[in-house]
Amino acid sequence: MTLDKFRPYVSRFLDPFVKGFDRVGVGPDGVSVIAGLMAVAAAVAFYFGGVAHPIWYVAAATLVFLNGWLDIVDGALAREQGVASSAGDLLDHVLDRYADIVIIGGLTAGIGKYWLGFLAVTGVVMTSYLGTQAQAVGLDRVYGGLVGRADRLAIIGLVGFLAYPLAGIEAGGLDAVGWLLVFLAVVGHLTAVQRFVYAWSALD
Repeated sequence: MTLDKFRPYVSRFLDPFVKGFDRVGVGPDGVSVIAGLMAVAAAVAFYFGGVAHPIWYVAAATLVFLNGWLDIVDGALAREQGVASSAGDLLDHVLDRYADIVIIGGLTAGIGKYWLGFLAVTGVVMTSYLGTQAQAVGLDRVYGGLVGRADRLAIIGLVGFLAYPLAGIEAGGLDAVGWLLVFLAVVGHLTAVQRFVYAWSALD
């Protein structure tokens, strides 16, 4: 299960954004930075959703979807402008990892379940690490497994929207955000293991 494989099919929807950024003189690195700022804003909104008012979860979910969309746009823009480079790819991946960390940090701080946040963020980071480490040892970059980054952002965004109407409802001592962290922790580590096994088998 991964939405990453559907990236080629969204190309036609990217054109207005690609042409818009190109028209105003914004390059792919600039779009990557804007996407990173969306992630920071989402983290802040998730925090306020937990400690202030759950309507903030709606804003957070919207910002998460914007981060994910811009993460697709930057690559398409690089190809459109003919400036795709290893340096740009590096910047994109670094900002993606920081985005993952700050978003989970915002979710965690909002409900105060720091042990869950630790398990979730390590699962997410290891999933991404195994995907690129496979490439570092001579294989293709691995996007497969139970949940890729696109899936993860979609799920976080969806739960963010649901967290508003479900505010105050708990099951097993956890609300919607708490169970989201459980999901990210469990599925993140399972996906990391899947990618490791795949890479190990391919190198054997």
